[in-house]
Amino acid sequence: MINLKSLAETPEKALQKVGWNWMLGTDTAAYVTSDVVVVKEAEANQYYQAAADLYDMLIEAGQYVIDHDLFKEMGIPENLIDLIKFSWEDDRHTHLYGRFDLAGGINGEPVKFIEFNADTATCIPESAVVQWAHLRNNGLDESSQFNTLYESLVAQFLYIKRGNTDLTPSILFSTMRGYPEDDTNVSILSEAAKEAGFDVDFAYVDEVEFSNGEGVFKQDPENGTFIRFDFWFKLVPWEYIGYDEPELASTLTTIVKNRKAVILNPAYTLLFQSKYILKVLWDLFPYHPLLLQTERYVLPHKKSVSKVLFGREGANVSILERGGEVAEQVDGEYADQAKIYQEYIEFPVDASGRSYQAGVFYAGEPCALGFRRGGKILDNTAQFVGHVID
Repeated sequence: MINLKSLAETPEKALQKVGWNWMLGTDTAAYVTSDVVVVKEAEANQYYQAAADLYDMLIEAGQYVIDHDLFKEMGIPENLIDLIKFSWEDDRHTHLYGRFDLAGGINGEPVKFIEFNADTATCIPESAVVQWAHLRNNGLDESSQFNTLYESLVAQFLYIKRGNTDLTPSILFSTMRGYPEDDTNVSILSEAAKEAGFDVDFAYVDEVEFSNGEGVFKQDPENGTFIRFDFWFKLVPWEYIGYDEPELASTLTTIVKNRKAVILNPAYTLLFQSKYILKVLWDLFPYHPLLLQTERYVLPHKKSVSKVLFGREGANVSILERGGEVAEQVDGEYADQAKIYQEYIEFPVDASGRSYQAGVFYAGEPCALGFRRGGKILDNTAQFVGHVID
């Protein structure tokens, strides 16, 4: 059972002050709540160790995919394979950050790997800032939290800058238009990059100019000149680029191979983003205590969860009974994608029966814990719940 503590001072005023109104909920329940999950120190350490071990296992699995040419099974667009291999082999292309989604870890339950949001993970403001400020506003010790996300992002940007001394530390951040939460995630990343010594700027992805030979540009609105950036961070999924923008996929491959820009997160993060990596992990590490059995077919003797390879926020996820009949499902836009089937596990629940999934950020190392709560399938209506270590 999840142990909750409700704090008197809600996060609302702080969020309104910085203009993060999208977090407050309008027609729905407030996205960020007054509750925090009470976590024991040993549990926080267990989450940390699980994420560290899983990242090492993912590196091994990624190499296995490349060595055995499993890109088709992974659902990876053919036009990105070259860039994936290139960025994988060149250590200057550092994975900036990602977020592990985990079940268990509370009250002696083992931690189990659900999936890894390796390419375009969000929840940065909630994890790095809001839950920290929530403790502080309530007079609690803000260090009583597994949360060094912002500091770890600064360290990662510093590491990337030092690993690419032939390039100018200038970075353009981009999101897709119309998603205020994405803009807020990128604003935190932008501050971390600035602190690490980068010159930073922002442009929506439809405003960015890509020259095949010369790199990534933003047009100066005042004088019309084009400013070139040696680094580009895009909160745009790689698979969208590969499938929906094939010309851009080709252009970006040329830009990166010609050393005209480094793109964050690198193309190889698609290896971790594809849910097929869960099947590869199970093949490489069968019955590993952190893993759930994952196959290409419905598990015959167990409840399972069907997931599309590149679904997001619980879309097109189904919980299946042992015989394969659907017990619960969430619709979405990814129905035509291939699927994998992962052994079903119950999430920890609170006294009201709401499910909790732990999220652990990884930026060079595991660096922050937060929780999402909702129904048995956590979709885009799930709330964010911070934590306190007691």
